[in-house]
Amino acid sequence: MRSVFPVLVFLSLALGAGAARAEPYAVAVFSGLDKITAHVTKFEAVKDQPTRFGALEVIVRSCDKKPPEEMPQTAAYVEIRQINEENNTVDPAPIFKGWMFAESPGLNGLEHPVYDVWLNTCKTASAPAAPTP
Repeated sequence: MRSVFPVLVFLSLALGAGAARAEPYAVAVFSGLDKITAHVTKFEAVKDQPTRFGALEVIVRSCDKKPPEEMPQTAAYVEIRQINEENNTVDPAPIFKGWMFAESPGLNGLEHPVYDVWLNTCKTASAPAAPTP
């Protein structure tokens, strides 16, 4: 019985010392470029809630970020659809569907004729809206 305890302690430490996994977050922070006005806007999208940027609807399905002790890697699975501004309807077919990586914004960001969208980071909660004067 005495020899079983050290073995169990060793196994629990060895198994628990593996690589840290990415942690899921509820909010993705993006930057969006409107190529017509040359204005860059930072915006947030809450997971599974449509967020509008210009004539685009952005839906984040997953946002993961490695812990600080690991190599930085922030990724979000995103669906982006075009909004028809004449009748305010959303096109059912996404114009972008896939993973975006914050550390490589040029790798898999949205390149649209009017808009560019790329991931900045993931965070746990959305910032409260600033009071209007």
